[in-house]
Amino acid sequence: MRIRPFEASDAVTVVDLSLRAWAPVHASIREALGPEINDALQPDWRAKQRLDVEDVLAGTTNNVWVADADGLLAGFVAVRIHDDRRIGEIEMLAVDPPHQGAGIGTALTKWALDWIKASGIRVAMVGTGADPGHAPARRTYENAGMKLVPMARYFMRL
Repeated sequence: MRIRPFEASDAVTVVDLSLRAWAPVHASIREALGPEINDALQPDWRAKQRLDVEDVLAGTTNNVWVADADGLLAGFVAVRIHDDRRIGEIEMLAVDPPHQGAGIGTALTKWALDWIKASGIRVAMVGTGADPGHAPARRTYENAGMKLVPMARYFMRL
């Protein structure tokens, strides 16, 4: 596996793999929230996710890398340094399902953390869900040495 900078020609592949990678996550969130709240928030999660990924890939404040495995684009990570230069944040991370479980997510996370540190930033952050669908993401971040700080969010359909 090789990690390299994202190129504009990677965009369609990155968006498509992110949709495949996050499909189980969105199913888990829907189950956790219930269809009524989930569907009010995201009536078409694929369209919203596509736009979110495209925005991150095109953003001038983001740094994006991809993982090539066996000649295929297998995953990506996007990092943003906060304006106050106190925190480097992993904005997005996804690994294509056929490549999950092979350490690519951990390698991309460590790459991002090393880049943040080399940029002179001393604190890194990433956000993820507490639902079962996000369990692989939590394991990836914990395997990279990150510390979980629990938070609570409450939702209600009005």
